Amino acid sequence: MDATDSSSTRRRATRAKLYEAAVTLIAEQGFSATTVDEIAERAGVAKGTVYYNFKSKTELFEELLRYGVGLLTASLQSAADETAARGGTKVEALDAMIRAGLVFIDRYPAFTQLYVAELWRTNRAWQATLLVVRQQAVAVVETVLREAVDNGELSPDIDIPLSAAALVGMVLVAALDWQSFQRERSLDDVHAALSRLLHGRVSGR
Repeated sequence: MDATDSSSTRRRATRAKLYEAAVTLIAEQGFSATTVDEIAERAGVAKGTVYYNFKSKTELFEELLRYGVGLLTASLQSAADETAARGGTKVEALDAMIRAGLVFIDRYPAFTQLYVAELWRTNRAWQATLLVVRQQAVAVVETVLREAVDNGELSPDIDIPLSAAALVGMVLVAALDWQSFQRERSLDDVHAALSRLLHGRVSGR
């Protein structure tokens, strides 16, 4: 690895630490109450390191949203690709994507709480960015739904954009409810319940 690659790797690692610190603090006490000093302290870096990587706390949060939803989108796409590689159906791919979403939310609960909360706010500087990255995640599901309609697995009467948004929303809300109020349930239990909804509602004729 040359010096440029090493520097790039270090910067990615530093940004990941800042994202983790920021998302935890903002989930605990809100965006306005969280300071750059606190983010730097929680991440174990100097305050100047925050400003070296991001112009402001607002930019940090905006990039945090891009980063987090990017991870979610990649996990959904990976689940779809893995299902296709083993010859699975498109409905099986959707089921695998539900599980991938639950795994993501179980790993990043604080980010998920922030993401869902921010979706309903309209006065934020990062609202436009949030809508773009949200659509990227939903578009992965839309693609699989459209392919399922094209190959006859699903009825051509389904509203693909709305169904994709509903599936993503179902996973997010059900997972947050699980995290907050039903922690005695296993991930397998939650996935099984949502899988039954998928097969009963989306793939029903």
